[in-house]
Amino acid sequence: MSLNHAVIWIDHKEAHVMFLSQDASEAEIIKTKSTHSHLHHKANEVGSGRVSLDVKYLHSVMQAVKESKEILILGPGSAKLELIKHAHQHDQQIAANIVGVETVDHPSDKEILAYARKFFYKADQML
Repeated sequence: MSLNHAVIWIDHKEAHVMFLSQDASEAEIIKTKSTHSHLHHKANEVGSGRVSLDVKYLHSVMQAVKESKEILILGPGSAKLELIKHAHQHDQQIAANIVGVETVDHPSDKEILAYARKFFYKADQML
């Protein structure tokens, strides 16, 4: 199967990584080993009140899509931005293949796949 298109839906607990070809797809779920709880910012405290994502988790997600030519990243919060930052710092060749970043809440795998197919169809039409 051609791995030209990949979509990653990521939050702080897990990443759904899907590879698309014209007529098929395959998926993988990568979970973080981190068991941090939510932190909240308190007045007169230094820092954002957030725990950054596990570097091994981010690296695992990036390695899963290392052979993809075009990567779309989706997610509900800041995890997608942390993934992009990680890619630019540690996996620059993979970062160069990121073609889109979108905020998407908590879709099902079928909804992620449909969203990605629509996105890549439009992207391919522009090329």
